[in-house]
Amino acid sequence: MLDKAETIAVLPAADLQRARGFYQDKLGLGTPEETADGGLMYRSPGGSRFLVYETGNAGTAKNTAMCWETDDLDTMMSDLRGRGVTFEDYDFPGLKTENGVASNEGERSAWFVDSEGNILCLAEMS
Repeated sequence: MLDKAETIAVLPAADLQRARGFYQDKLGLGTPEETADGGLMYRSPGGSRFLVYETGNAGTAKNTAMCWETDDLDTMMSDLRGRGVTFEDYDFPGLKTENGVASNEGERSAWFVDSEGNILCLAEMS
């Protein structure tokens, strides 16, 4: 059943062209495939995928929508900052960032918000 099925993250966008620009220009992702209903499907070299689709509900979630795992969080953050990505700082029970990075047992993470208000994450496992 579902234990053998691939998963696809789905992200809402109020403006698909603006989202396309963010994912290509700011994050350096390649050209997406356009779906039959006008969505944008991005693929990673490892085979994972995520879909960006147009809806008026974009930007309403207050939780992390998607996360990329990286082997070098500091370099990835530096590269993205150079492209204009701003990392969030949090300070609440169980999560405090310093210079955009939260360090927890076995993991370092950083969050940023895309052009559509989706909260996205980078994580480095140790």
